[in-house]
Amino acid sequence: MNLEQLRGFITIAEVGHFTHAAELLHLTQPSLSRQISTLEQELGSELFHRARGNISLTAAGQALLPRARRMLADEETIRGEMADLAGLRRGRVRLGAPPTLCVSLVSEVLEIYRENYPGVRLQIFEAGSHRLLEQLAGGELDLALIVTSEHAVNEKNLKNLPLLEEQLVVIDSLERPHLAEATCLALKDLAPIAQLAFSHSYDLRASTAQAYKASGLVPNIVVEGGEMDAVLRFVHRGLGVAVVPATVALETPGIRAIALRNPQLVRTIGLAHRRDVSLTRAASAMHELIEDTAKILSARHEQITSLF
Repeated sequence: MNLEQLRGFITIAEVGHFTHAAELLHLTQPSLSRQISTLEQELGSELFHRARGNISLTAAGQALLPRARRMLADEETIRGEMADLAGLRRGRVRLGAPPTLCVSLVSEVLEIYRENYPGVRLQIFEAGSHRLLEQLAGGELDLALIVTSEHAVNEKNLKNLPLLEEQLVVIDSLERPHLAEATCLALKDLAPIAQLAFSHSYDLRASTAQAYKASGLVPNIVVEGGEMDAVLRFVHRGLGVAVVPATVALETPGIRAIALRNPQLVRTIGLAHRRDVSLTRAASAMHELIEDTAKILSARHEQITSLF
């Protein structure tokens, strides 16, 4: 077994086609087929069900896939560590974060990081915390910012560092408001107002849904499934109100923020990584910078929420 065979196996599993996988790997289709056949012989199990126009994983293939991904991730980590011997002039950092943090904490971190380490390649993955934890455990990410108040980090190989707490607020259009000039709103008063709901992959959607359910309320959702940029634009145009973190609200022009009380909604943000894989120097520098930036953001958040 070798890494090229595993790379071929993973690519076929992801695209579901030998020919397309060969093209992505810059191989001929017969060459890729021989690699997989050799791998199957060495393992003593077929990895794919081969039907005309339909390639799917066997039980053995399904068992191998997460392990193969982790082995390739470990290989890339080793390469990164070797590159680190020359200093932080090269390397790569794969950072995952929910969309709401990409427009606040992550954007600030990336600006500083790029100034200090311009030779390091950065890859950003936007997803909900549940998906990010899966990617982290599977070796697809080096670091992940997650909403720990919604998703407990139970995986024994994952380490989580709590960073900050964010208050959630209601946002409304300045030009076409749905709410009066109130600066504070109870959840029962918010429920009947026309609301914009995020995609179900958003942790924010789960947070607000749980709060409504616990209070025995049903929100008046008029548009759902939006991403962060779209929801902010919709609110600005007066289509409805939305619940977002306070830092996002006060950094967005054309809208005003209204505090939520009874209950107050707060989310906790953490920074996670794998315990069994040493962070490269590039990833360690990113980890340290996120910690420092989160402290600044937390102090700013306290100033913001004191206005409500």
